[in-house]
Amino acid sequence: MKLLLIGAGNMGGAMIEGLKHHDLTVVERFDERAKELKRLFADVKVLEKVPNLDGFIVILAIKPQSLDSLKVEGKAKGVISILAGVKLEKLKEKIDSQMYVRAMPNMAALVCKSATSLCGDEGLKDEAIEILSSIGKCFWLDSEDELDIATGLAGSAPAWLALVAESLSDGAVNLGLKRDITYEYIAQLFEGVGAVLQDEHPALLKDKVTSPKGTTIAGISKLEESGIRDAFMKAMESSYKRAKELS
Repeated sequence: MKLLLIGAGNMGGAMIEGLKHHDLTVVERFDERAKELKRLFADVKVLEKVPNLDGFIVILAIKPQSLDSLKVEGKAKGVISILAGVKLEKLKEKIDSQMYVRAMPNMAALVCKSATSLCGDEGLKDEAIEILSSIGKCFWLDSEDELDIATGLAGSAPAWLALVAESLSDGAVNLGLKRDITYEYIAQLFEGVGAVLQDEHPALLKDKVTSPKGTTIAGISKLEESGIRDAFMKAMESSYKRAKELS
């Protein structure tokens, strides 16, 4: 594959490590960042201006508000956009290409653990999944509406889980544990539970660690009193509505 990555900020930069073994060209207009990339990735071609798009699969990783000022020439083989809120219809108006895919990675791309949602032209599906698998696991969806739902599930939920982590830490500190060790516990907890959930239904996992009159069910009772499930469901709904507004 002949790849052209336009934009090498947090998301784009995270992808370079996984894609550097391909025929990769990176466009980064900020001089200092371009120099840094040349030092870090000696075998990757780094440009400050967008070349002709003919024959490239373009990975668009600029800020959404920068799309209108982007100047391009030629016809790409494919466009994979990770621009939040930018619909396929607008991409087609701005960039000439044979095929288009819209993708939504999350912040875990920085450690190559992203849950990345994709939708668009089936003809570009396999290549898009191969490319974005460099930063985590990919999920192909049937429509942009499903992508908007997944924005909350994979895109916004890391912040909600961080809020859960902080709250658990506060609770442990309130009872007497040192702050630093609580964060180590919680990081390991999230990693371990995430691994188990790859093969275990959430309800079954809950039941396995919930014994009669035990500590877990006592905590669950308090969470249910506070409407924990309803709060997360409403958070998903609010995220979906905002994603639709931004689109």
